[in-house]
Amino acid sequence: MKKFFKEFKEFISRGSILDMAVGVVIGSAFSAIVTALVNILLSVCLWAVPGGLKGLVTVLPAVNSVQKGMNASIGLGQKFQASELQELGRALAEANYADQIAADADYLLNNPNLIESAKSTILSKYTLHGTTYTYNMSAVIDWGTFINAIISFIIIALVLFIIVKVANKARVAREKAKAKAEELRKAGKEEEAAAVEAEAAAPAAPTADETMIALLTEIRDSLKKNDAAEAKAADAE
Repeated sequence: MKKFFKEFKEFISRGSILDMAVGVVIGSAFSAIVTALVNILLSVCLWAVPGGLKGLVTVLPAVNSVQKGMNASIGLGQKFQASELQELGRALAEANYADQIAADADYLLNNPNLIESAKSTILSKYTLHGTTYTYNMSAVIDWGTFINAIISFIIIALVLFIIVKVANKARVAREKAKAKAEELRKAGKEEEAAAVEAEAAAPAAPTADETMIALLTEIRDSLKKNDAAEAKAADAE
């Protein structure tokens, strides 16, 4: 067991594993950002479409009785508009309690919770797409989700392309600098070769995010020192 845990520790401590874990976390966060951006852009582009992106669905015709809806005779077919929910809830309640209503015309009026119960039953069997409810047993083509996935893929692929392009450019620059340094060494110009290698190996200028993180870290450390000094002074008093 000790050998097993030792090997496992060595495995997860490898640089490649840690880099992969960081990449997965950052990739998930980036994917969420891209999805939100796509939703915003498409919402603006589809301003006039009822329900926006989520409303772009196609309900395929029913091929059997199971797909036809709860009760097509009262309007609960494969789909209906969200504005019709209250009316359809009343219609379902009237169908469920027809005998009681026949005996007492004000039965639903005296029991308004029956309509709410009927609406809850409807909502459990239908899914809202934009402003349209579709029956869960129907075959639905969700164009909005499909379009969202395509645009998200294009954005992510573009970002990855730019990252790889920048990385390749940096690699080519390092290789050229290395080749130039070798030529200078062969010519006996050791100092110039060392200068070229040092310039190629110099760290890139910090980004705005890195500068902000460093600044916040310094502020945090300063606050900790001040708190420690104040606590020490209070103890002395």
